[in-house]
Amino acid sequence: MSTRSRAVLFSAVAAAAALTLSACGSGGISGGGGNTNFITGNNGIDTAAKGSRDAVPDLSGKTLEGKTLDIADYKGEVVVVNVWGSWCGPCRAEGKYFAKVSEEYAGRGVRFLGINTRDGSTTSALAFEKEQGITYPSLYDPTGKLMLRFKKGTLNPQLIPSTLVIDRDGKIAARALQALSEENLLKMIKPVLAEK
Repeated sequence: MSTRSRAVLFSAVAAAAALTLSACGSGGISGGGGNTNFITGNNGIDTAAKGSRDAVPDLSGKTLEGKTLDIADYKGEVVVVNVWGSWCGPCRAEGKYFAKVSEEYAGRGVRFLGINTRDGSTTSALAFEKEQGITYPSLYDPTGKLMLRFKKGTLNPQLIPSTLVIDRDGKIAARALQALSEENLLKMIKPVLAEK
């Protein structure tokens, strides 16, 4: 194996180890520090004021069902993005709440989008969605490439599970780095939905 190949392999292993160490974390309260303009709310929910939000990166690709999906098609609506894996215990704990709230808010200008990551095949991910009653689409991202599209220093998904609320202008308004109860999920959605 050449030196270059070993370096590339080492970098890939280091990135995978970092994701593994952060996976299924308990979240917590992190305001980002420095000059990020993040406001840490209760229960580990970080928010950004309307004028200080960063645009969501390109989140597009194939869904678990093999259909093409692009988050840009949801512009003009509030979008809840949940990063999850079928292997993640906290994801299982919050799944039923996401299924319920997505159904309740379907006609109110709120769309839900999952990003399934680190599942080696779609079989276990699809079984997870069926078990949880999740009917909204999920992008299939087994290697975590979509998570890496977020700029450092933004309200980005750093753990699994992570939840983002994207405003009608396609900007990241809120983030949680832990499993959410129904109450906390609604605390993230309602203020952004109320914005004009």
